[in-house]
Amino acid sequence: MPRYSKERKAAVLKKLLPPQSRSVVSVATEEGISDVTLYSWLKQCREQGMPVPGHRNTGEDWSPESKLAVVIETASMSEVELSTYCREKGLYPEQVHRWKAACLQGAGMQDEHQKTVQKQQREDRKTIKKLKSEVRRKDRALAETTALLVLSKKLDALYGEDPDNSEDD
Repeated sequence: MPRYSKERKAAVLKKLLPPQSRSVVSVATEEGISDVTLYSWLKQCREQGMPVPGHRNTGEDWSPESKLAVVIETASMSEVELSTYCREKGLYPEQVHRWKAACLQGAGMQDEHQKTVQKQQREDRKTIKKLKSEVRRKDRALAETTALLVLSKKLDALYGEDPDNSEDD
């Protein structure tokens, strides 16, 4: 099985992919490469998210990356150009319009998500500040209690037993 350089593979794929979109059979004959190999290369492109012409994908089977690539490619096209493009890809213009709306909606949702995240971060900072102040207050109370306990032990060591606890009375 022959190995093809990356440059040759890219040149052949350029003939198969838009804007040329030539048939696999004609490119296979011209280049002397088996059509099975070319179909395999197209499958690899499809799996990488590239929009590849063919009758297998109905448009809804396309990956999100491929859909975004189509939306970007068709953004500046007129309706006639879009229709031609869709025919080459086996798509409907309505699908492309839906994908564009979904992309725009996703971008809007990202803005809302970003605002929600920022609000949550502010609330988290307030909570952290409140908890730190409470920890400081408790540390001071613990230090005071420890100091009193140490003083009490020193007093007991100085005067012996605690006069209140003596059982001689």
